[in-house]
Amino acid sequence: MSDTPYNRSILVVCTANICRSPVVEALLREKLAGRGLSSWQVHSSGTMGVEGWPPAAESAARMAARGLDISESRSSATTAQMLEASSLVLCMEQTHVDILCRLHPPSCGRVHRLAEMAGKTSDIADPYGGPATFFEQMIREVDQLLDEGLDRIIELASDATASG
Repeated sequence: MSDTPYNRSILVVCTANICRSPVVEALLREKLAGRGLSSWQVHSSGTMGVEGWPPAAESAARMAARGLDISESRSSATTAQMLEASSLVLCMEQTHVDILCRLHPPSCGRVHRLAEMAGKTSDIADPYGGPATFFEQMIREVDQLLDEGLDRIIELASDATASG
């Protein structure tokens, strides 16, 4: 599979956009590039994001240990415009899905939990305020979900772009 001229944009959403979604954004971007899809856009935001916060120190440190630098990432609040511009929206929790569907009902069909991409129904726990092991567990979990669900992510983002 390789890049096509279509503009594909994936939005990754968690609560504050400082722990989970910046991690998923970086991992997903890397996995897409590995499939020859480096022109696809991947962004992140939060349902309760405050503009301009850096990523959680543990998320940044754990990702740096994996060779991915998220230190320049800055939080942002999810907007209806972001949802409208996205081919696919991946959330960490069902609560995020519900909030985004209320924020912009026309986008609801493109809003899913990340775990669904791997055929699972679980939420991804927020490690904020917990020990370093919580962050490492979250990173391992989302990395595995992305590996298992990458084909589905590509399919849904491609379908949305082709039909939209």
